[in-house]
Amino acid sequence: MKILLEPGTAEIVEKKSRFIASMCSVSTPEEAQAFIEQVKKKYWDAKHNCSAYVIGKDAQYTRCNDDGEPAQTAGLPMLEVLLHSEVRNVAVVVTRYFGGTLLGTGGLIRAYGQTVKEALANSVIGEEVEGFMLTIEAEYSDVGKVQYLLAQKKIMILNSVFEQNVTFELQMRKEALQGIIDELVESTAGRIRIKDKKECTFLVEAELPEE
Repeated sequence: MKILLEPGTAEIVEKKSRFIASMCSVSTPEEAQAFIEQVKKKYWDAKHNCSAYVIGKDAQYTRCNDDGEPAQTAGLPMLEVLLHSEVRNVAVVVTRYFGGTLLGTGGLIRAYGQTVKEALANSVIGEEVEGFMLTIEAEYSDVGKVQYLLAQKKIMILNSVFEQNVTFELQMRKEALQGIIDELVESTAGRIRIKDKKECTFLVEAELPEE
């Protein structure tokens, strides 16, 4: 499941109307509604504060609101952008300061959708993946080889303990486990020792789907 690690913001101007996107990570509809109300208070003088949220791995809870804009020209295109992004547990409000020129149905749909897209592009997105926590023990003569291999494979070292031997606590994706163990054994001529192995989930940075 993709989630927000660092929510982004965005602002676009269309025919002198300002569209400002505010995003927040939420876990319940109540949290989403509280965030929406908070943004409305912040931009109390705006013409519209339109909103959308998606909650749950399978998007069990979704809602959108046009806040006075013509039906399905604001909240729905915002919601569709969130659903397409595959980001979950997220709420967004797009504030509009009216510039005096009507945009029409198509113009509103594009403006609200684009503002949310830019806010997502400015966010740091994380994805929960299945993996393993692996604890290994290496002799001092092999530490350089082990560290080099882990760096090459981009394996995260959570902790290192230097005692009689050196213990590393590692985190890796599930599919990488056996390959890493095999390469560690080969590079140390079998001197590496596996002390513990357990399944886990963790977050990695993720990219948004292409258009």
